[in-house]
Amino acid sequence: MSDENKTTRTVIVTPTKSVGIAILLTVLFGSLGMFYSTVWGGIIMTILSIIVGVVTVGLGLLITWPISIIWGAMAASSYNKILLAQGGQQA
Repeated sequence: MSDENKTTRTVIVTPTKSVGIAILLTVLFGSLGMFYSTVWGGIIMTILSIIVGVVTVGLGLLITWPISIIWGAMAASSYNKILLAQGGQQA
């Protein structure tokens, strides 16, 4: 057999992100929990939460906390969809 007939295949394994864990982390830790699903979202919401929390003496966190939960869950779901779509294209 010659080397021309041999094909090599590289497999890259990337784990998906759990939407449930993303929700749990943001419920427990607020915007800091978003770092599991989206780094930029975590940075943005942490800065925003600090500003809103200081200006409203903490009452604004009643708004930013649920936004962080929803954004974290959507980011994890979006990450998984993109990852699975890329895997389907290369197969």
